[in-house]
Amino acid sequence: MILPWLSVTRVRGGRFALAAVGLLAVGSVAACGGNDGIAGRGDGSTPGKVGVILPDTASSQRWSTADSRFLKRAFDAAGVQADIQNAQGDKSQFQTIADGMISSGVTVLMIVNLDSRTGRAVLAKAKAAGIATMDYDRLTVNGGANYYVSFDNVKVGEMQGQGLIDCLTDKGASRPVVAQLNGSPTDNNATLFKQGYDSVLKPKYDDGTFVKGPDQSVPDWDNAQAGVIFEHMLTEKPNIKGVLAANDGLGNAIISVLKRKKLNGHVPVTGQDATVQGLQNILAGDQCMTVYKAIKQEADAAAELAIALAKGDQPTTTTGLMKDPESGRDIPSVLLRPKTITKANVKDVITDGFVTREEVCTGSFAALCTENGIS
Repeated sequence: MILPWLSVTRVRGGRFALAAVGLLAVGSVAACGGNDGIAGRGDGSTPGKVGVILPDTASSQRWSTADSRFLKRAFDAAGVQADIQNAQGDKSQFQTIADGMISSGVTVLMIVNLDSRTGRAVLAKAKAAGIATMDYDRLTVNGGANYYVSFDNVKVGEMQGQGLIDCLTDKGASRPVVAQLNGSPTDNNATLFKQGYDSVLKPKYDDGTFVKGPDQSVPDWDNAQAGVIFEHMLTEKPNIKGVLAANDGLGNAIISVLKRKKLNGHVPVTGQDATVQGLQNILAGDQCMTVYKAIKQEADAAAELAIALAKGDQPTTTTGLMKDPESGRDIPSVLLRPKTITKANVKDVITDGFVTREEVCTGSFAALCTENGIS
């Protein structure tokens, strides 16, 4: 089977993962172990049903605008019934949705956990019911999912760290104090992002090029809390000259504070997710970069796995292994490569169809779009 947007890249430990470039004829990694013999309960003629639980609509725009749309499109095209629901950030609702899907007879369950504890409970129930399971975007630590589909999240963090370095260098900053607002401590992705950007920033701190400032996680990726946290940071360290924000939502909360202080555009802020708001902040000069994760590619990869399982087939599209940091188990995985976005290539996100020009180039942003080649 040919997936034109995937290629193999080496990741930590000498293993291989998929990246979003090039061409690859992919094969099965069943021999690597980790799928526990789960292959759904489709009979080859009547596919089983897929359940998908998304986490919320507040932490990132993607959960309300992108993933459900791309997943539904892929399942509909394959003629596979899918129940896609969003837990709206409520852990009890997450479990209730899962119970309903299991009772309804889904043969595959794909989840984006709200935290690993909640995810583990849901995955355990699904496993007990003989349902194939998949962690989508976020790994449920020690959750035992049969498959994992995401981006190379350490690479995402590395891109954020390097992006901030580039922005501060461009501004000629001398020993700038750098603040860090990390994602939720209960989200394994946030841990991986931080691992990535810390690895890039630490040498700058160690040699005195940068000064390490406040460093704090934001519970549940809550943007309102992020604003309050950063306001306190800026009060304690008014000489903050750069901010590593773990995603565009946190970045916008920080920019809102900087605007009140007349510091927006002077203090570089990073992001992630290439949201409409994040792209507009970049065009305005208030945010220096974001990381684009081609959600359609992630959704298509996850859907292809789920469709195979629902039809009772052996999946043939995983080529990498992701090691669970707690259990040590190797999970058959698809890891996609992200892309750094600055003002110079905002148009790439629009050209790719992730967002539209009409969404980004509204009001005062229309002129900025024209200036930056977005036609």
